[in-house]
Amino acid sequence: MSSSDMKIITVIGSGLIGRSWAMVFVSGGYSVKIYDNQPGESAKAVVEIGKQLEELQEAKMLRGQLTATQQLALLSGHDELAEALQGAFFVQECVFEQLEVKQSVFRDIERLVGEDVVLSSSTSCLVPSKVFSTVQNRSRCLVSHPVNPPYYVKLVELVPHPETAAAVVDTAHSLMTKVGQAPVRLAKEIDGFALNRVQAAVIAESWRLVQDGVISVKDIDLVMSEGLGMRYAFIGPMETMHLNAPAGLEDYMKRYGDGIRRMLTSFGPVPDFSGTEGARRIVDEMSQLVPSERRHLSARVERRDQLLMGLAKLKKDHGGQE
Repeated sequence: MSSSDMKIITVIGSGLIGRSWAMVFVSGGYSVKIYDNQPGESAKAVVEIGKQLEELQEAKMLRGQLTATQQLALLSGHDELAEALQGAFFVQECVFEQLEVKQSVFRDIERLVGEDVVLSSSTSCLVPSKVFSTVQNRSRCLVSHPVNPPYYVKLVELVPHPETAAAVVDTAHSLMTKVGQAPVRLAKEIDGFALNRVQAAVIAESWRLVQDGVISVKDIDLVMSEGLGMRYAFIGPMETMHLNAPAGLEDYMKRYGDGIRRMLTSFGPVPDFSGTEGARRIVDEMSQLVPSERRHLSARVERRDQLLMGLAKLKKDHGGQE
């Protein structure tokens, strides 16, 4: 396939993640066709994206080299799957997290595209061997798992099916890099991938510390936002350790490894996150800080996205990744 052919990307599903992917891809100059099986939904998504692109341009946070108008011109909405797939070299599926639905979507897609079209899923919790189990040619399939919201949080986890060709992962990696995301490769599939496994470890210990009466909900969040998170916004846990001892990582483990092991063995069992008195207390405490009504949560989500936008700009201005 020549590079001139590699211009069209199809996004399947026009919900939040589908719209976000579309915005990321058009920012890199790709033509994007959004498909939704509910008539009129993809057209609504295009209108919504147009508004967002204009707002981003006004805020000087529009990604890529093209103007909002130029990016919107690369976008089209489709109610017919065959039409949406015409000419695409890469398909990003973004339907809801239900295995049978995703399997059915990929069966339909495979019947309509050539052998060399890359099939990618946005799933956050289903392993590729399950998602693509009904696809005939699985060598061109992988998961490209974004982080919400993908426009500001650039990480994408690339997770291969056991049969995925190395060249397909390379194609996805170069595409994600070209559109300004930060792709990471997993060598093999594992439940939760990497991001959610690390996140689950943080959630579990945070939950235990609150449930055991060691610290409040408000303060455990400050431990991350004003402590660990300050470093983790720019460097990861491995480099953090490497920089925290005079002679690097090996020296760090000589100094602190025994203490870390001792702490780890003191961790309690996996918490029960619902149905217990302790869990109810945690939920109540969180709800006092940020009430669970939609308007309160929406306001906090908007604030979160504004802060992430500012952080993304700061990282970009300071060179981002090394």
